[in-house]
Amino acid sequence: MNRQEEEEPSTTDKNCTTIQEQEQVSDMSAIPVAMDKVAAAALRSVLQRVSQAAEKAGRGSQQIRVVAVSKTKPVSLIKQVYDVGHRCFGENYAQEFIEKAPQLPEDIEWHFIGNLQSNKVKPLLASVPNLDMVESVDDEKIANHLDRAVGNLGRKPLKVLVQVNTSGEESKSGVEPSGCVELAKHVIQSCTNLQFCGLMTIGMLDYTSTPENFKALANCRSEVCKALGIPEEQCELSMGMSNDFEQAIEMGSTNVRIGSTIFGPREYPKKK
Repeated sequence: MNRQEEEEPSTTDKNCTTIQEQEQVSDMSAIPVAMDKVAAAALRSVLQRVSQAAEKAGRGSQQIRVVAVSKTKPVSLIKQVYDVGHRCFGENYAQEFIEKAPQLPEDIEWHFIGNLQSNKVKPLLASVPNLDMVESVDDEKIANHLDRAVGNLGRKPLKVLVQVNTSGEESKSGVEPSGCVELAKHVIQSCTNLQFCGLMTIGMLDYTSTPENFKALANCRSEVCKALGIPEEQCELSMGMSNDFEQAIEMGSTNVRIGSTIFGPREYPKKK
């Protein structure tokens, strides 16, 4: 099975910039005209939509983390979004991430949300000391590699999410829903250098997710929390992307991953 990548009390990390805090720097009147770039304006729109979706669901916007997914995007564009106050960014491709992260400010809170091969674990952790979370742990093997590398590098425990394949698509990575409890249990009990923070799922191939996908992840959380004695409010749900994040928030997402709506379409190198 090929891993599929994508552009996820409050479960939001205390060190991660919340929507409420970002709104203070996202007011258009507070941003110099020179900084009024397309991506920065798009971020402001996303933050407003997130706040509205949270309000509609009877939730506080501070409970929602926005991960600005910057895969295939140049450092200069990421810096524009950083300069208007955003601090939480996500990358999908390990080698690209390793090359880009050192060129950007150290207070960025990076999430890795794509296919992480075993041979890239140590280089990634060594090159990105401010990697805050890996959202794509989908089997015990990658969990074990991360655990050993974190320990060997002397890093603080790394936050992780267990990726669940809620759509049943063969092209998608993720543990089957029936296996999420065992994988979460393995991370908690056997990986002392990892901090289990919750669950993640990726939408359908056309970048839309049905309510059934979101409901399935919420059900997985209930099962994991019941089996392992974890309060549900301490178990994150990373679900929702550019085309469906508002619905995901209404259905309980605490972590939305927004790529193209902020940065525009993906940019791949042209083949020679």
